[in-house]
Amino acid sequence: MGIRFLLWVLICAITSVLLKFLSAIIKGRINRKKSVGFFHPYTNDGGGGERVLWCAVKAFQEVNSNLDCVIYTGDHDASPESLLTRSIDRFGVKLLQPPQVVHLYKRKWIEEGTYPRFTIVGQSFGSVYLCWEALCKHTPLVYIDTSGYAFTYPLARVFGCKVLCYTHYPTISSDMVSRVRQRDPMYNNDPLIAKSIWLSRCKVIYYTLFSWMYGFVGSCAHLAVVNSSWTQAHIVKLWGIPRRTKRIYPPCDTKGLQELPLERPINTPTIISVAQFRPEKAHTLQLEAFSVAIGKLDPSSPRPKLQFVGSCRNQEDEQRLQNLKEKAIELKVEKDVEFYRNFCTGIISIMTSLIPYYFSSILRDLVRLLGGAIAGIHSMVDEHFGISIVEYMAAGAVPIAHNSAGPKMDIILEEQGQQTGFLAQNVEEYADAILQLLKMSDAERLEMSDAARRRSRRFLEERFYEDFKAAISPIISHPSL
Repeated sequence: MGIRFLLWVLICAITSVLLKFLSAIIKGRINRKKSVGFFHPYTNDGGGGERVLWCAVKAFQEVNSNLDCVIYTGDHDASPESLLTRSIDRFGVKLLQPPQVVHLYKRKWIEEGTYPRFTIVGQSFGSVYLCWEALCKHTPLVYIDTSGYAFTYPLARVFGCKVLCYTHYPTISSDMVSRVRQRDPMYNNDPLIAKSIWLSRCKVIYYTLFSWMYGFVGSCAHLAVVNSSWTQAHIVKLWGIPRRTKRIYPPCDTKGLQELPLERPINTPTIISVAQFRPEKAHTLQLEAFSVAIGKLDPSSPRPKLQFVGSCRNQEDEQRLQNLKEKAIELKVEKDVEFYRNFCTGIISIMTSLIPYYFSSILRDLVRLLGGAIAGIHSMVDEHFGISIVEYMAAGAVPIAHNSAGPKMDIILEEQGQQTGFLAQNVEEYADAILQLLKMSDAERLEMSDAARRRSRRFLEERFYEDFKAAISPIISHPSL
């Protein structure tokens, strides 16, 4: 009798939950608003992702002014007026009207700290719960994800929404699986797992299952916009919707950097590295390559200088920066290396068009440093795009970047038959690239930096608007919307 009663209670509870679930979906489908809902839980991150958000909102407003633009955000201090002001003051993007705001209170379910283990699965399913909150509060005709939460797409489809997304990088890729299978220790593959055959095999199975789930949910998008050829290749392979996948480069507003003179001081050739002090940025490789290059340099040649410009998010980053300083001493190049801590990195293209009115002193100093550098170095493996590399090129600093992903496939390509920079994979190759650049005549370097600057103009904000509007118009200009 007791078991039957418990079974009955369980069936009743499940039935009740399902009825509430179906009731919420039916209510949402019936009461869909004539709007576009942007799922962007963090509207104050200040990076390239937020810039894409505001440029996308503006594009939607220009293509179909009959649709209201709604922002789903977990930032409780956000309001239509504050977001409108932020889009203008922080990014120089003038919206046609303030966006509506739907506040989310379950954002902790997508935070990395909530899931010490099985992080990507936890965050992915957590995003579904957060999306449920969003769609129950406001169901739009068009749902667009601008933060990479693909697991929300089936739910948005169930609510009757057209689903669009702008994907900066895949949550998982075949490269990640390959590194685990080959037991390569990296920032996203713990050395403890890499050393163990059995743990590595278990992680491969875990990643393989997650890849299948990721492919299924991603295929629910009516339109998938990606930011680079590398991301496009992975998304097409995983999601299997090549005809619904469009590559549109992120908006890089580098007009201010384009005005910097190409001529640079030759007494002390300067190489600049602009990036947060995060593990994947591989600053140690840059330092070691610089040391090797100095060791091979002719004693009569001007001694170069390396400038590390970046910010620290937390104590781990602070320790990483300290280790880098100690490494410079160990390599005996401490007098040739400068560190600029807590500069605003990754948002130069956001602000340069606002000179001189809104430009902070920190950003002015950063532009000054870029204007004095003959080269910009970047060493992240599989950087999906690389806005900082475009900024180097726009500023006239010849880029030296990792021979993979965005830099290799989209950015550092020939411009009208002229070389625009260098690609490298290890310490020796980076050192050789530095030496080649240092041994160039002024005329040769100016020719390459001019070609690099011309190449950078392919990624201007105007091109983003043009391509993005063309991609979304067939969907949001439909009579039913």
